[in-house]
Amino acid sequence: MPYIIKVKVKRELKKKAIDATVGIFFSPLTVQVKRWWLSNAILVAQYLEASLSGSSEQKGQLLLNPIQNFETMPTSSILFSLFLCLLAFSTIADGEQVILVNNCKESIWPGTLGGAGQVSPKDGGFHLGSGEEVVLDVPQKWSGRIWGRQGCNFDSNGKGSCETGDCSGMLHCQGKGGTPPATVIEMTLGSSSSPLHFYDVSLVDGFNLPVSMKPVGGGIGCGVASCEVDLNVCCPSALEVKKGAKVVGCKSACLAMQSAKYCCTGEYANPNTCKPTLFAHLFKAICPKAYSYAFDDSSSLNKCRASRYVITFCPPQ
Repeated sequence: MPYIIKVKVKRELKKKAIDATVGIFFSPLTVQVKRWWLSNAILVAQYLEASLSGSSEQKGQLLLNPIQNFETMPTSSILFSLFLCLLAFSTIADGEQVILVNNCKESIWPGTLGGAGQVSPKDGGFHLGSGEEVVLDVPQKWSGRIWGRQGCNFDSNGKGSCETGDCSGMLHCQGKGGTPPATVIEMTLGSSSSPLHFYDVSLVDGFNLPVSMKPVGGGIGCGVASCEVDLNVCCPSALEVKKGAKVVGCKSACLAMQSAKYCCTGEYANPNTCKPTLFAHLFKAICPKAYSYAFDDSSSLNKCRASRYVITFCPPQ
């Protein structure tokens, strides 16, 4: 039987107390410590080095395993290490964390856009090199969208252009949306009193990059939003966007046709009159976990109570 220790830590900045339950498992050679925050993805590099003795995890990766191994040590030393770790993580801000991972072979420039009256994290855009990741702290009730930009060049003043997803030629989009076609991650987050979060991957504005959004924890029923296949490879010629001979984006039917029937506007602004087009059916067959047209809610909108989410560009298949 594990010994269960309950620890209460007061956050100095927010003046808010956090209850944490820690289980200690004894074995002849090691002590395994199960800590409350490890049900969520945290960068190993953020852990106190003193707490990593005997750990099998590598620094810089996402720590998803809830069990952390420690070399055998006196119980008093273990409790001291636990106190340090809990103190270090007691400063997690109110709200949720969105972890962006670039698994593509080349750099991308994520763009962020908050809804009406909402902030745009990282001033609306930033560079993310191949293999890099960044954590965005977003406030409660945040709503907005995130997308990846490709083939960007910016000067020292943050002005330039991108092949896809460009936002008025700026590194920091600052309230500007991305130029379609672009694969878009959309989310509407809840609050501590109503912690249900909604999120999806949308192809309504077309496609430029494979992407997925996965909750870390959250319980049964939490879905994965994604379009993990490179649609540029199989994009119909009528929808292609090219840079030279290379297809860099795939338009949606709405973007290509520019009519109410395909954009679900005007007299077609309801699910009874706006039906999926042949192209929407194609997108859905290839990316069943993404919105293929405006009213594709039933199989594309996800909800979850997790406090952390991982968005991966070019996710492994």
